Amino acid sequence: MTGYVVRIGDQEYHIEILDDRHIRLNGEIVEVDLATLADSPLLSLIVDGRSYEVLATPQGEEWEIHLKGRTYLAQVEDEVAHAIHKATSPGSTERSDYILQAPMPGLIVAIPVSKDQTVESNEVLVILESMKMQNELRAPHAGQVVEIYVQPGERVLQKQNLLRLRPI
Repeated sequence: MTGYVVRIGDQEYHIEILDDRHIRLNGEIVEVDLATLADSPLLSLIVDGRSYEVLATPQGEEWEIHLKGRTYLAQVEDEVAHAIHKATSPGSTERSDYILQAPMPGLIVAIPVSKDQTVESNEVLVILESMKMQNELRAPHAGQVVEIYVQPGERVLQKQNLLRLRPI
């Protein structure tokens, strides 16, 4: 099953594709049908028996959705990307130490930084392998690595602390 997180404004929707005709939307199973309309960029969307015409066009990293006379900008991430983004995003304040946690269980492949090293925003802190994919966990802001809790070759659990970064 494939899962996604869709953000429209300040609303977040969790969508899991169950089969060709069913999704789980924020925990509730919904019957859907999506088809292209002949010679048109419009899509026909049927949700629980109600029909909608939708136009969805990519706009950089977002999707512009036209539905029922309104336009929405949607950000779509698969569950893994969302977990990584959430794990590497700064908390409510950048003044406190940031604890990088494993967004999923996996194997520490590399730690390209060392204790007391100063890093830039978006610099790779840890490379974590999970489900045969290597994920680069990056610094949410510039800082100094003050503690490293794991080593390359170590297996980690989801939400396990990997390192601590102090803002500079």
